[in-house]
Amino acid sequence: MTRAMLLCAGLGTRLGALSDERPKPMLPVCDVPILRFGIAQLVAHGVRDLVINVHHRGDVIERELGDGAALGARIQYSHEDSIAGTGGGLKRALPLLDPDRTDAPFLSMNGKLIFDVDLTGLLAAFAREPDALGMLVVRRDPDAETWGAVEVDDTGGIRDILGKGRHMFCGVHATRPSVVAGLPEGEACMIRQGYLPWLRAGARVAAFEHTDGYFAEHSTPQRYLESNWALLDGTPLRHPPAQLWGVDASAIVEPGAELRAPVRIGAGARIGAGAIVGPHAVVGAGAIVEAGARLERTVVWAGATARGALHDAIVTGHGVTIANQ
Repeated sequence: MTRAMLLCAGLGTRLGALSDERPKPMLPVCDVPILRFGIAQLVAHGVRDLVINVHHRGDVIERELGDGAALGARIQYSHEDSIAGTGGGLKRALPLLDPDRTDAPFLSMNGKLIFDVDLTGLLAAFAREPDALGMLVVRRDPDAETWGAVEVDDTGGIRDILGKGRHMFCGVHATRPSVVAGLPEGEACMIRQGYLPWLRAGARVAAFEHTDGYFAEHSTPQRYLESNWALLDGTPLRHPPAQLWGVDASAIVEPGAELRAPVRIGAGARIGAGAIVGPHAVVGAGAIVEAGARLERTVVWAGATARGALHDAIVTGHGVTIANQ
């Protein structure tokens, strides 16, 4: 049985006020929390036993996902009173990730991602690398050094991380509990205090190159909006968690309102008379667009109210965030 850890304890500081309301993995993309994309991906690949570490606004995650049964998963939570880092969080969760002490490989995935990656292929490739401490999913990126470049050799091994190279680490890797147990105590980064020093000491760390499928992370308001637009435009996902575009049958569009595709109008949402919504707009479940409003490239969170003219905006129950300001 393969388990997976979804890393969700970060503070989301670059999102500003947005992360005060919801933790980054629970920001809605096309009216679906980011974390549900990762869970749908894992479940589709047969990985149903999941551990989620929580810290900042963990109450939102636990309240909305519960035990995971409605999503086809079995979710347990690792509570962090203080931030433990990507490696420290894994080490704290080892009793949940390896309860029978079999040292079976597991997956680690950053909870802020929407990532259409071949997890079955990753696990199979890692099984063919018995000497590797871990296998990191990487992708070619012209701006790799900004993300933290990964240098990959001709054998599929990693030569260096956070230096030079044409690949970036995508925030997903396979490893074993015994490897994570070797991290230092306390707060630790899986790369800086784990793979990087082990690599430089002569250990093998392998790469799994991602060449086909959507990848997005959501650390800034602009990236968050761009991910909504990409999926509204029909960027394919092999395992979407829900309908991502179109108008829900229970939404109310009042006379004179105009919807300009692509849009996603959620369940129970109301579009007021004379409002123009779109192109590129998401109105979440139960949200209201007031009469005469004009929304373009705007996301309205579930239950929020949008009014006036908005562009490149995120509307929540507590206010409006303009992405390019």
